[in-house]
Amino acid sequence: MEYWNLAILVGALILLISIIASDISSRLGAPLLFVFLLLGMLAGEEGPGGIRFDDVERAYMIGTLALAVIIFDGGMRTRRETFRVALWPAVSLATLGVVITAVLVAMFAAWILKLHWLQGLLIGAIVGSTDAAAVFSLLRNAGLSLKQRVAATLEIESASNDPMAIFLTVTVIGLLAAGHSGFEAAVLLSLLQQFGIGAVLGLGGGRALVWLINRLTLASGLYPLLAVAGGLIIFAATAQLGGSGFLAIFMAGLVLGNSKLHSAQNILRVHDGLAWLSQIVMFVILGLLATPSDLISVAGPALAIAAFLMLVARPAAVMIGLLPFRLPWREQVFISWVGLRGAVPVVLALFPLIYGTEHARLYFNVAFFIVLVSLLLQGWTIAVAARWLRLEVPPAIEPLQRVSLDAPGHYEHEILGYEVRAGSQIAGRELSELRLSDRAQVMVVLRNGEPLPLLPGLKFELQDYVYLLAQTKNLTYLGKLFDPHLEPDRLEEHRYFGDFVLNGDAVMADLGMAYGIVIPDEIGNMTLAAYLSRMFRGRTVVGDRADLGRAQLVVREIEDGQVHRVGLRLRRGGIRHEQGS
Repeated sequence: MEYWNLAILVGALILLISIIASDISSRLGAPLLFVFLLLGMLAGEEGPGGIRFDDVERAYMIGTLALAVIIFDGGMRTRRETFRVALWPAVSLATLGVVITAVLVAMFAAWILKLHWLQGLLIGAIVGSTDAAAVFSLLRNAGLSLKQRVAATLEIESASNDPMAIFLTVTVIGLLAAGHSGFEAAVLLSLLQQFGIGAVLGLGGGRALVWLINRLTLASGLYPLLAVAGGLIIFAATAQLGGSGFLAIFMAGLVLGNSKLHSAQNILRVHDGLAWLSQIVMFVILGLLATPSDLISVAGPALAIAAFLMLVARPAAVMIGLLPFRLPWREQVFISWVGLRGAVPVVLALFPLIYGTEHARLYFNVAFFIVLVSLLLQGWTIAVAARWLRLEVPPAIEPLQRVSLDAPGHYEHEILGYEVRAGSQIAGRELSELRLSDRAQVMVVLRNGEPLPLLPGLKFELQDYVYLLAQTKNLTYLGKLFDPHLEPDRLEEHRYFGDFVLNGDAVMADLGMAYGIVIPDEIGNMTLAAYLSRMFRGRTVVGDRADLGRAQLVVREIEDGQVHRVGLRLRRGGIRHEQGS
């Protein structure tokens, strides 16, 4: 009994320290997942904690379960509209990109570690995929608002490339165990089976789960548990049937997150906490499993492999994988750099230990060291890279509170709460001046804790809290209304988008006449929306720029996949060519 009390005390203490460390790391700009991994190492047998943990199978089980929860949460937060701009580029990186990365790393690792090429390929397969936990966490906690095409490509790729990495790792281990020196044709069939079963069961299971959640009447706290239980059933059942469980649970989360769902915001809030808990537990456990002295012994070659992966293999994979899509070079450079390695390579590095593969401990130590370098170097510089490559967009203002209206048939309505802050459009305005849509209205205004009568002459003052009944499509307008404009000068609205606002259906020839811009005859009859869609091959996002002589068009708003508003910047001299840059 005393042992279990001590175990609970130590576990809770590590969890508490991890949570407190998250605040400290955010102030220092340190990658949070690196901090969790470091805490695990400090708690381990060679650290001050002195905890001896070498149960590989238990670590694999915990890591797999945690990854499933994290990917499920990531799927629920991935919007369907992001597929318009990022699905096929992400799929290319998640399949072809992983293979190219693994092969290039294999050649280098086999040379520097003096291994057989198949053993080098095992290292390449283990570290070949980017990590969903690392990418989701860093993108959402770096204080960045990235261009949608970039963020969506990274998130979809990181959540869907695990099946390929797992498949390659298991296949190579099987070949090594059987004494083979090459691949057979059956390998391709197995790959198609994993992806096919994973996608079908994920989509089908997700729809069944949506139906079940909307049909049952439960206590509000049970809906998030129903969602996670359903997601894990889909994950395990798919894996049992020979498919990719990780792809299936991501697809199931995607279906849930993009459906009209009972208690949707409650489910998302609880799953946010579950995802954080999973990240903490997974990285601390993996940190406990590592032995720092063993890492030092492989530091030289592992650092060389990490540098080759980040500077050669990943950029080459991105360049080849994105070649058919012709993404702007700035975006390709950023996607290359933010190919973070996290828990997935470490979990995959447990496979050789479980199967008793030759050099198993070497594979684990090399993979762990590469993850440390990736999280520390790439994770710490993600914000700097985005600003240097000019991939930030002005951030959208999110509500302080957001509660779904769970009345049957009205899942699209929400209660949104905002604070009136200095610099916002609403500050000092009267209630009668607001131009809200028919399906949005102010419900209550709180001032000093007291609700105010909603009279036409009511004037909004600083630190008022305004609660509105609205729909998701109203978020953009409300965000602009309550935006205090605290962003840096480079993201100030007029500086970023220009002083003129044009409709997407404006005709190019009319634009030229109005602003004295020379418009080529072949595009004169096109609308701005059509022209920008052609320039960016139907994957236009907010922040895309196209030059027209001394003018520059900047995509300002997208509605239903079409350009709705365009900013116009005029300069006296020439401007740098940014279309396609």
